Amino acid sequence: MWDERYSVDEYVYGTEPNSFLASNANLLEGPVLSLAEGEGRNAVYLASLGLEVHGVDGSKVGLAKARALAATKGVKITTEVVDLSNYSPAHGVYRSIVSIFAHLPSAIRRNLYPLLERTLPSGGIILMEAYSEAQLKLETGGPKDLDMLMSAEKISRELPGFEPIVLREIDREVNEGTFHNGLASVVQFIGRKIAIRS
Repeated sequence: MWDERYSVDEYVYGTEPNSFLASNANLLEGPVLSLAEGEGRNAVYLASLGLEVHGVDGSKVGLAKARALAATKGVKITTEVVDLSNYSPAHGVYRSIVSIFAHLPSAIRRNLYPLLERTLPSGGIILMEAYSEAQLKLETGGPKDLDMLMSAEKISRELPGFEPIVLREIDREVNEGTFHNGLASVVQFIGRKIAIRS
């Protein structure tokens, strides 16, 4: 489905970064792991700030466009085609993780999120924006499956090893290419990994 969506000339979610990410990119340290990176808009933006970025996605077509966008912008990113249902990120490599509209079923999140937590060092940052459960009644993007939509309560429960810097559910205008357009209900989360006490 994603290869098909990305197999058009246009960048279907645009080439500009997600605005929540751009507003808070100063909190991130590299190397950065970007989940469900798609066509590369967020990874390329972070690379333009001088951060080392590794983008993972299930679509080889999307990631090819990501590399092309990076070349156009004169920056370098690395990419990897992965299935997030069985993905295990490298340990001791990343200092930040970005998850922008990476909607996953709860069964996959239960496996992946603890691995993300273990991947980061104490003080490492995760930055996430996702459509909230309230988005189900809107026609401005996102999955039509309640299980794949997020809430502040789900994030608190599923990512307990992070101290929230930002955790809120808000309505905002999202204008990102063809498929994310208009007033949307989102969850925004920035968490700092809690130091493990010995």
